[in-house]
Amino acid sequence: MNDTQDFISAQAAVLRQVGGPLAVEPVRISMPKGDEVLIRIAGVGVCHTDLVCRDGFPVPLPIVLGHEGSGTVEAVGEQVRTLKPGDRVVLSFNSCGHCGNCHDGHPSNCLQMLPLNFGGAQRVDGGQVLDGAGHPVQSMFFGQSSFGTHAVAREINAVKVGDDLPLELLGPLGCGIQTGAGAAINSLGIGPGQSLAIFGGGGVGLSALLGARAVGADRVVVIEPNAARRALALELGASHALDPHAEGDLVAAIKAATGGGATHSLDTTGLPPVIGSAIACTLPGGTVGMVGLPAPDAPVPATLLDLLSKSVTLRPITEGDADPQRFIPRLLDFHRAGKFPFDRLITRYRFDQINEALHATEKGEAIKPVLVF
Repeated sequence: MNDTQDFISAQAAVLRQVGGPLAVEPVRISMPKGDEVLIRIAGVGVCHTDLVCRDGFPVPLPIVLGHEGSGTVEAVGEQVRTLKPGDRVVLSFNSCGHCGNCHDGHPSNCLQMLPLNFGGAQRVDGGQVLDGAGHPVQSMFFGQSSFGTHAVAREINAVKVGDDLPLELLGPLGCGIQTGAGAAINSLGIGPGQSLAIFGGGGVGLSALLGARAVGADRVVVIEPNAARRALALELGASHALDPHAEGDLVAAIKAATGGGATHSLDTTGLPPVIGSAIACTLPGGTVGMVGLPAPDAPVPATLLDLLSKSVTLRPITEGDADPQRFIPRLLDFHRAGKFPFDRLITRYRFDQINEALHATEKGEAIKPVLVF
């Protein structure tokens, strides 16, 4: 412990062992330095990535997870120029800000994406989060570690937002909702008159639906086994919602629903047979986006001849190819215009219900849980 640093008292949900529960504990957080900002969290979304890291994806332990935070700036480091105490912000993924991809406006492809977001990135000048016994806890997960009453982020991944929307619900715009909407708008570049087949009606898939409809896509088909999610997809603007287990020939059903085939498709499952169906239902010259996390040894379910004969592009997607500083305000503008009702995806939980929220995510009982403080 560095006794020369000033600390604030907070509460955080700490993961201490792989697969274990998250325990809400008292912690102390050192004040921000350099480009850091201290945020009082108003709400934080729960994402499948939090589950993956809880259950064994290699991250340093003990750790505070959480990467869909929103809240109010309480203090800033001496290098911060665009934010001040009292500003309302949405926290997104971390990026270096100076590699070629970041410089060209593609921070989701930052050359330091993995180490900055998963690999135990360190705070400025030895900044720390300490548990009740004075031991350090990893606290820069996705540049925020927002499963707590307070979090330290960086100026680059804290996006200033207005005061006309409920701050506690905006955090998922920083990851899951941004990923889905960005996949449709940025990665696939879908536009008026085009069609989209979305495999999976969870938070990312339904956000892709909202994004596609916001920019005027024509026919959007959601393929999802859960009946309640299919019904919600139709309410949110899907032209068709298909049960993959009820269709004798799913690809034929998608082609019928899209007038011969989709111009674009998006897989959110990471399952090779599903990706195979996405390729098969996409028109020649179309694009198949892939955002689902596959098993490490999952093969691409197509031969080179399949791809050459159809001229279909396979497009792996990270964080919706979004620059959060530009894209999150765009999504909020869509919401203000009534074109992007992302709040329909959210179920609220108290912070002390964090393990229940994780369970609901795991079991598909909630599309996008948000912990509110």
